[in-house]
Amino acid sequence: MKHPSRIAVAGRFAPLRAQLLDLLARLSEDDWTRPTAARRWRVKDVAAHLLGGDIGILSRRRDGFRPPGAAATAGELVRLVNGWNEEWILAARRISPRLLRELLAFTAPQVEACFAAADPEELGVPVGWAGPDPAPAWFDIARDFTERWHHQQQIRDATANPPLYDPYFFSPVLDTFVRALPHGFRHVSAPEGTVVRFEISGGAGGVWFVIGTGLAWELSLASAAPPAAEVVLPQDMAWRMFTKGVDGETARRSAAVRGDPALAAPIFETVAVIG
Repeated sequence: MKHPSRIAVAGRFAPLRAQLLDLLARLSEDDWTRPTAARRWRVKDVAAHLLGGDIGILSRRRDGFRPPGAAATAGELVRLVNGWNEEWILAARRISPRLLRELLAFTAPQVEACFAAADPEELGVPVGWAGPDPAPAWFDIARDFTERWHHQQQIRDATANPPLYDPYFFSPVLDTFVRALPHGFRHVSAPEGTVVRFEISGGAGGVWFVIGTGLAWELSLASAAPPAAEVVLPQDMAWRMFTKGVDGETARRSAAVRGDPALAAPIFETVAVIG
């Protein structure tokens, strides 16, 4: 089994943030109020959420601060995170668009310095959508990268700006999202050695195999055995599915599915966000 390698994106946050600040600087007054795919959030709310993420990272990673509240289960974690997010968005509605841009520019170098200084292999908190085990820092950092990319993409969608599908940014995002698949298959029973092939088509995509080991499912870049099911999903739909921008049935209608449909189904139920 050829497991996917570590995702190294610490050096890509600065250019991604430059793309964001350039985008926000070009928005009209009306653009800031446009609805987005992020449920009840408008463009300004999504930008404020990104700022809140930076503040959380600096408080937690740099300063060792732990806010009140604890979560013992996945459901409790979702409720806790959603509560923090809503509280922050309500408070941030007092912040002007200009000040939001200035604050994002201020937090950026400090966040990037935190990521650059981290030991990539040091175990820390779990990445909840990929499983309950402590995750290495590189995975948590890659998760943060997907957050910044997909929220920027939501702003781009809402304001009719071109998507940021350059593989330099988009490939590691998709590579991170697919790490959720073994956890998404955790309730699927199948003989040891069962293989499901998943392809994301497009310039930033790739091919992965979810392989049953008898005790769990693992992600691989190759398989000697033929797949029992195959799913090919366009990259534009894949990221939306993983971030709950579309539901699984909508994603399925855009996919090519071959083989056992019951083994393909978990792919369309897998998400790579919390909340």
